[in-house]
Amino acid sequence: MKKNYFKSKLFLKYIWSYLFILLIPLILMTIFIYENAVTNLRSEIEHSRLDQLTQTKVIIDGRMKELSEIASRVSYDERLTKYRVHDPLTSGDAIQALDQYKATSSIIGEIFLYFHKDEKIYSSNGLYNLDVFAKKFSFQSWDKSRMFKDLNEGQYPEMRPADTVSNASGLKETMLAYLIPITPNSPTPHGTVMYLIRESELTSLIDSILGSYQGLTYILDNEGRILVDNRQGEALTGSEAKSLINLSPGIHERTINGKAHSIVSVKSDNNGWTYVTAMPSSQFFSSVLHVRSFIIMLFIIVVLVGAAIALLLARMQYQPISMLVEFASTNSPAKRPQSGKTPSGNELDRIRTALQEYSSRIDLQEPFARNHFLSMLLKYGSAQSLSPELREAFDLHFDRSRYFVMVIGSEPAEQEKSDRQDRTEMIRLLTQIEFPELAALGYGVELPQLDQLGLIICYDPEEGAEEFNRMHQIVEAVRGCLLESFDVFPMIGVGTSYPSPDQLNQSFIEACSAFELRATTGQGSVTYFEKLSYTPDHTAWVPNNTLMKLSQSLKQGSYDVAAQIISLSVQDLQAAEVSAMLMRCVCFDLLNTILKTASELGIHSVLQDVPPGMVYSSSLEEVERGLLSLASRVCSQVERNNQKEEQSMIDRIVAYIDGHYTDHTLSLESVAFEFDISPSHVSRSFKEKMGLNFIQYVWQKRLEEVIHQLRTTSDPLKDIILRVGYQDTPNFTRKFKKETGYTPGQYRKLFSETGQPPASSDPDEE
Repeated sequence: MKKNYFKSKLFLKYIWSYLFILLIPLILMTIFIYENAVTNLRSEIEHSRLDQLTQTKVIIDGRMKELSEIASRVSYDERLTKYRVHDPLTSGDAIQALDQYKATSSIIGEIFLYFHKDEKIYSSNGLYNLDVFAKKFSFQSWDKSRMFKDLNEGQYPEMRPADTVSNASGLKETMLAYLIPITPNSPTPHGTVMYLIRESELTSLIDSILGSYQGLTYILDNEGRILVDNRQGEALTGSEAKSLINLSPGIHERTINGKAHSIVSVKSDNNGWTYVTAMPSSQFFSSVLHVRSFIIMLFIIVVLVGAAIALLLARMQYQPISMLVEFASTNSPAKRPQSGKTPSGNELDRIRTALQEYSSRIDLQEPFARNHFLSMLLKYGSAQSLSPELREAFDLHFDRSRYFVMVIGSEPAEQEKSDRQDRTEMIRLLTQIEFPELAALGYGVELPQLDQLGLIICYDPEEGAEEFNRMHQIVEAVRGCLLESFDVFPMIGVGTSYPSPDQLNQSFIEACSAFELRATTGQGSVTYFEKLSYTPDHTAWVPNNTLMKLSQSLKQGSYDVAAQIISLSVQDLQAAEVSAMLMRCVCFDLLNTILKTASELGIHSVLQDVPPGMVYSSSLEEVERGLLSLASRVCSQVERNNQKEEQSMIDRIVAYIDGHYTDHTLSLESVAFEFDISPSHVSRSFKEKMGLNFIQYVWQKRLEEVIHQLRTTSDPLKDIILRVGYQDTPNFTRKFKKETGYTPGQYRKLFSETGQPPASSDPDEE
């Protein structure tokens, strides 16, 4: 053990704490447990039984409510109206409908439909004459006349107690009859829906929840009649059972058949039924004997090795703390203490401070969130909408005097899937790149296209030097950095430099135009939007670069940029004071650009809806409004098309995941490269369209498949988990229990459809 451990007051506190925790409280606790074991254990068992009985009540009440809802649907089902049931042509449909309703609930043994004063009763197996029905279903305690009276005169739902039913062949079965008048809640019902429920359906449900124990379980109606009798061993007399209905909900003590019993009672608010369990008190004492022996043995062992364990635990507890303190001291983004000075607070305080700082940064600097904000900045140019807290958390600084955007990409044919690692490294390199000698800082943005990246450049121009030269130096520095790191010369489109980050959307549109209209397609080509311009001698004409920018803004669906271009062009035209003919010609340039772009995008409806004489017979203000209206329609349609394409893409991605979720190599990056779009775009779009993120969706698919296989197979848990693409069995088991409330083994035992135990126990199950 390192000697410097003992220099820490925290380490010494751990040693003393463990000594007191292991020795002194153990002695007091042993005495207390020994004297109070019966009371405490009994209370735990009783409250556990109360919770289980409450769960039983909730489940059975839910099943009864389900039966009431089925009866309500039967009463409104046109196939089951009286005239259609009697009609020979449609009676088959009615019987089939009843069979469908029967299948909706697992506890229904048979379902019958009876119309008041009718001579027949209908079931999922066919129709019966009343006399035939009475012979086929002969109840021991429910004679024929009483049954027909209840069927005809009942106005409220009634559950008949479990009764022995004999069929025509002499077979006997214990069943409950549940009568629900229809239409439900009507003062004048016209018929009755009757369910026959096997008592075993309810008793097996009770057993699955309460577990195996020696005792009694009853369900009593509000008149004290025993509806369900599930007992292990002795039984109660009728008067004793009826007295249980007067018990208030909770835990009670009663002497039954000369023996002390613990009785747990729960009352249903829905139907007034009382759920009761009665457990002999002797069960508690037998449990205490095992607990007492275990406590004494454990006490002796712990006393013998207590001191050694205290020292060992103190060392084990402090060792990771010392490592965390060292890590926090060397890597914490917080202000570090000056050398030679001891930090204030103990080790835990310093770790807590460091973790809080790291947590706030990690939560907010998640790469996809950062990329989303930067993407919105390129689309809308509203840098001020990003709060100072988020800018600081994302480490974004828009404090330079000039800004422009670069679009960096390669030919799709050159973008091989084997280059995934290079692209990932390139994204990491460009996430935040700085050139101090050029007073420039860049922020990388993943664009939806897999072969393109955006780079926002913030810089301060050199005094007295031409601004374009500084832009050129920055672009060449980026190219050199990419060449040095990845041995590639990408194609680059460069937008115009602007004085405000709010104009980055315009620079982005220009960079996209330059990238799209680059002069060459070879590696290493750089196209500046400013160099694409061609301005005739006459200042009234709209420059070519403006028309290209207008076209690109429409293609991107950026109405703000398109509207600004149109408005500025019209203002320049008004200031030029040219002839009406020249003014119309210039307006035709703008109109033709909009219509040509719409045609290229396949938006032909805009071409058909251009008002006749829009340019010839309208004022300049009316022409401007018309052009803005056309641009708005094109941009809106582009947005709709993009949303439709994005939804189609997400549908294909979901279909791909559904077919490959069992592949353990499935990841966000592999899906992104499979569909040739960026991982950031996949992540954002998937969450927006599906309502949950990629990882959650894959987990749900795998969880559903594991549940299905647990229900339908007896294969070992490890094999099932590996088959669905999950390789960490213990971690999966923990997540499974958090999601379902059961371990996989417990779930299989409760819900398995095979009726067979698992092939072998799995150590990871624990």
